[in-house]
Amino acid sequence: MALQSKNKIETSFSMSSMTDIIFLLLIFFMLTSSFITPSGLPVNLPSSESSDIVMQEVTVSITKDLRFAVNDKQVSRDQVKGELTNLLNENKGYVVLHIDKEVPVEYLVEIGGIAASLDANVTIATQPFK
Repeated sequence: MALQSKNKIETSFSMSSMTDIIFLLLIFFMLTSSFITPSGLPVNLPSSESSDIVMQEVTVSITKDLRFAVNDKQVSRDQVKGELTNLLNENKGYVVLHIDKEVPVEYLVEIGGIAASLDANVTIATQPFK
């Protein structure tokens, strides 16, 4: 007497749900990685204990050989105020300072003062301690 089961077990495996998960993870990592944009000039940032991520609307970079850049556009020291005025008239917000750690503090204070006088929130970019 041969007994046969009425319910047969399906041995195939559907990968469609796995590809959906992979696709969602890919979208998540693409969106979160675009929050940090590098500055236009190579700058050796100082270290700090806390390093908050801020949406960068306007960036000002100063290298150790005192080259200035506003949003990846190289400018002279005298042109920084005009560039910041033009950019901050369009949108009020954050000015992120990417200043090399070997630059004298007087340049940090000067650029920060210009941005603060234009009613911008000034943030200094740092890297976390290693």
